[in-house]
Order: sequence, then C-alpha cells, then structure tokens
Amino acid sequence: MTAPVWAAGLDFLAAALHIAIIVGGPAWYRFFGAGERMARRAGQGHPGPALLTAGIALALAGFGFYTLSLGGCCEALPWRREVVWGIAGVYAARAAVVLGLAPWMATMRTPFMLGSSLICGLYAVAHFWALRATA
Repeated sequence: MTAPVWAAGLDFLAAALHIAIIVGGPAWYRFFGAGERMARRAGQGHPGPALLTAGIALALAGFGFYTLSLGGCCEALPWRREVVWGIAGVYAARAAVVLGLAPWMATMRTPFMLGSSLICGLYAVAHFWALRATA
C-alpha cells in the first residue's frame, strides 16, 4: 500500500469511529472523552451531540478523500497538495497545543486528551509521509 492510502485509511477509521460513537450513544460519548454534558444531552435525545459528531465524521472522511487524491484517486479534487498540507497541519496543531498546554492546564492532562493528542501526532506524521512520498 502507498503512503496516501495508509494516511487516508487512518482518516476513514477516525470517521467510522465517530459514526460508531453516535450509534453507541451516551456510554460511548463518555468512554471516548466527549464529556458528561455531551453524553447527557445525547441520552436525552438532543440532536446536538449527534450533529456535531457527524460533522466531525464528515470532515474526517473529506480528509480521507483528499489524502487518497495524492495517490491518483479522486483527481478532480482541487488543490490536493495544499489541502493535505492543511490537514497535516491541523493534526499537528491539535497534538502540539494539547501536549504543550498539559503541564499548566489540568483539563489537558486527562487520559483522553493526552491519548488523542498522541494519535493526532501520528496522523500528522502519516500525512506528512504521504506528502513526501508523492512529491
């Protein structure tokens, strides 16, 4: 498999996980660190948590399609390299901000925040690798 396929696979995996959280309901929101308020609202049937989570899933799937486009799939997508640079930057910033603030902010030191930041850092590396492999 090529580097863009690996990186896009990570994006699609994250998108699928977000859809699974919607289906899994309040317990899944809690387990994945969305917070008690979000879990409680999901349990009460408010559409907000599902809409927000679906929006994140849609964005992550879009990341996947743009990353696949580096390998020749979806060639009609405009500014493929520039967008994937932005995607890699988003993942890197998410990792760096949380890990950088963790020593000073207790809310950034939760297992969810630290774990998801490390995952985002790995996703950033995968996307930079995809960019380098298709240069």
